[in-house]
Amino acid sequence: MILVFGGAYQGKLAYTLERFGLTRDDVYYCDEKNNALPENKKIIYEIDKWIFALVKANSNVDEVLGQFIKSNGEAVVICNDISCGVVPADPQLRAWREAVGRSMAQLSRTATEVVRLFCGIATGLK
Repeated sequence: MILVFGGAYQGKLAYTLERFGLTRDDVYYCDEKNNALPENKKIIYEIDKWIFALVKANSNVDEVLGQFIKSNGEAVVICNDISCGVVPADPQLRAWREAVGRSMAQLSRTATEVVRLFCGIATGLK
């Protein structure tokens, strides 16, 4: 698995499509209303939205993410880094922010490669 992360609108999807020679047909677009396990696509885009759906459903994010990792070992996972900025006052949004941070750490541990994109510039971290 490869993890690509960075702030919103930094070029993560365009970078991933170009680097791996893939098309938008290869992308699973996560949705904050759908907590179904994303699979069978080469790119899992905005996994942070899927994590929000899990938080809203009161799912055990760490456990479900572990299942996801086992079944998507070859995927490129794209995640918005939501750890910067003001900590939300809303408890559910705070729980989501914390879950995304823990999930990025779990994905990073298991990933063969971790790339951070900032202003369209990719930096390999692992």
